[in-house]
Amino acid sequence: MDLVLLLLRLLHILAGVFWAGTIFFVASLLLPAVREAGPEGNRVLLALQRRRFLDLMPVVAGVTIVTGFWLYIRSAGIPEWAGSRVGMALGLGGVLGVVAFAIGVGLMRPATLRAGSLAAGLPEMPDGPARVERAAEILRLRQRAAGAGRVVALLLGVTTALMAVARYL
Repeated sequence: MDLVLLLLRLLHILAGVFWAGTIFFVASLLLPAVREAGPEGNRVLLALQRRRFLDLMPVVAGVTIVTGFWLYIRSAGIPEWAGSRVGMALGLGGVLGVVAFAIGVGLMRPATLRAGSLAAGLPEMPDGPARVERAAEILRLRQRAAGAGRVVALLLGVTTALMAVARYL
């Protein structure tokens, strides 16, 4: 029994399940509910930011990617394996996971952080054009984050499916 391989695989699967499951939840349930709640939804997003949710997710995603890369490299030592259906499915899944990470960190996270910082100051603003403009900017940023979240969820769904069925191809 290869203990390192076992630990890498366990860490990869646990982190990947957390990453993908959380993104599926956020994109399909949480963000639509926050949008439906209107201004009260700001409180939920701010509470998540205080709990460092937006700092945790890139770490979990990074652990998933790094352990997946190590597992792939350990298996891809045989050139025929990398070109096999299993190797290609796992490789494609890995590439899609990296793309999902890039979109999450490059688009989704910054838009969410910016919307949160703007929303935090909204209650203190007096009524008027500046408040309306800020609320509109928050909405635009949330829509950008939600769109990126849906793309990330789709990519992670395909990635998860590829990882689940690769050995049976």
